[in-house]
Amino acid sequence: MVKYLLASASGMGFLCLIAGLSPVQALPSLKIADKNIAVNQDYGSYQKKNSHQSNLANNISSKLLIANESQKNLPSVNQQQKNQDLGVDSAVNFWQPIIPQSASLSPTSYKLAQVTSVSQLSDVQPTDWAFQALQSLVERYGCIAGYPNRTYRGNRAMTRYEFAAGLNACLERINELIATATADSVKKEDLATLQKLQEQFSAELATLRGRVDAVEARAAELEANQFSTTTKLNGEVIIAGVGASGGAPNNSDSNIILVNRVRLNLTTSFTGKDSLITGLQAYNFLGGATGEGSLQQSLGLAAPLLSASSARTSFEPQFPGLNVNTLSSVGANSVQLYKLLYIFPVANKLTLFAGTAAETSDAFPAITPFYGEGQESISRFAGLNPVLRVSGGTSGTGLASAAGFIFNISPNLDLRALYGSVNANLPQKSATDAVPGVSTTPLGAGLFSGSSIIATQLTFKPSPAFDIGLNYAHSYHEINILATGLVSSDIGALAGVATGTPLTLNSVGGTVTWRLSPKIALSGYGAAIFVDAASNNVNASTTFTSWMAGVHFKDLFKSGNTAGILFGQPLFRTDTGGSAQLTPTGENRATPYHLEAYYRLQVTDNISITPGAFILFNPEGNSNNDTTTVGVLRTTFTF
Repeated sequence: MVKYLLASASGMGFLCLIAGLSPVQALPSLKIADKNIAVNQDYGSYQKKNSHQSNLANNISSKLLIANESQKNLPSVNQQQKNQDLGVDSAVNFWQPIIPQSASLSPTSYKLAQVTSVSQLSDVQPTDWAFQALQSLVERYGCIAGYPNRTYRGNRAMTRYEFAAGLNACLERINELIATATADSVKKEDLATLQKLQEQFSAELATLRGRVDAVEARAAELEANQFSTTTKLNGEVIIAGVGASGGAPNNSDSNIILVNRVRLNLTTSFTGKDSLITGLQAYNFLGGATGEGSLQQSLGLAAPLLSASSARTSFEPQFPGLNVNTLSSVGANSVQLYKLLYIFPVANKLTLFAGTAAETSDAFPAITPFYGEGQESISRFAGLNPVLRVSGGTSGTGLASAAGFIFNISPNLDLRALYGSVNANLPQKSATDAVPGVSTTPLGAGLFSGSSIIATQLTFKPSPAFDIGLNYAHSYHEINILATGLVSSDIGALAGVATGTPLTLNSVGGTVTWRLSPKIALSGYGAAIFVDAASNNVNASTTFTSWMAGVHFKDLFKSGNTAGILFGQPLFRTDTGGSAQLTPTGENRATPYHLEAYYRLQVTDNISITPGAFILFNPEGNSNNDTTTVGVLRTTFTF
């Protein structure tokens, strides 16, 4: 066969094609990949990071994935972590071709750059022994390509399949020349060489054609049986065992409980750039209006109303077993609509969103790597800055109707804001009291007259190693609560003041993450909530503060596994004014602290197991309470 290759300069060109054909690969298989809307991870606002590929068959128009224009339409995908709690982070999926990687090929080498002149290849010189052959293949037949950085890498080895792929490319090019009546531009010597090569590699060429036929058949099958042409379905199932010891004095340790939370998200795109997110969930956590049946109540660490506590897990709803809008009960594992949100771009840098079931965390990026109710931290304390949780901003049940915008000022600067109303669907507030001074619609009624919040976040990325988020929120509450669900003093925030007293809150906070290396990051936050009575008949104010610092590990011991160790102070009254009490009656004031550690094992792409525990010192800011330990074994399934 060598004598045929050396018969002409063009024959020599095929040897050159063999020598540098590492990125020319067959397309053997197809795989579905999830892509997330950049809401909680990056600065891409709610727009998808890659356009939705509506018709795979049109993209794979040629028999092989060779260096040509059609290849540019097949994006290279870097699969993101399939975690988060299937809020707005779930997104439109698209088809992704998977290209095999040879031992000496780097991932960045898949994308090929078609050249029209051999001079465009920076590592090919006129003095090279194969220069004339390369020049013929590039400039005469146009069936050779270089790497994206305009190199050819002619000295690397290749397989027979790679050679067959390159040969097929040149065969197709010559067929085009013949079909367009330019056969005179193809030399007889070249045709003879091609014929010999085609005979020599007939088996490999047949194998490649069979692979492509299989891919096309698979693509047709997937398109025929897909869930919807406009809607993608994502799901997350959390099953966890939770046990605790300690708590209030004279309390016996609680039994180990087994809890679950199931979420299904339907993400629909009408234009390819917008997203309508519909989320359904069911869970078996208990609590109700008085916390009955909850772990935190069994520890004696829950508020007497709405079961707020520092002993909460990350995946527990803020108001388990209760519709807080009307104080009506919700049965275990009953299906609820927890997300209904529409996101749409209106300009190159501006995206709007609106929905009747939304949360602050849907719009604002989570700066800390500990966020991820199904995958990362196991406590409610660790995942987000408390300012994001004010006014039920992360209730886990889509408490508020909200609308807002995302303004990408620059690649490193991002501004987001929203207005949320808790009971926008109720025309009037009930005149009936559930308890003295508290209506059976305790959060008010109407789009603007009930409990509401205006929140904003400025996200700044001064360097690839730093993420900084600055938050401010202004809230009005019909009753005397913070509505964070983080500590028992969340209820009756103005201690010593009636529960039915309305409040105004001004909350400020900052979160920073510093990546020391690709696998180690330091992260922390600080927050202050300034609470004032909104009634002309009451003069009272209180300040709450909280902070957290920790280290996050990625790919610890094994690729895909993560871990976290963190320490901080839960929300704690640091100052009061007027008739508000600094220390409620019967408590022994002490600064509370929270210590947590967890390790997530990524068993498969869709299953993870996270053992972890957190310890509460001076729980709820009361040294009368015993040091409390909460252990969690969480298993998360995603699909």
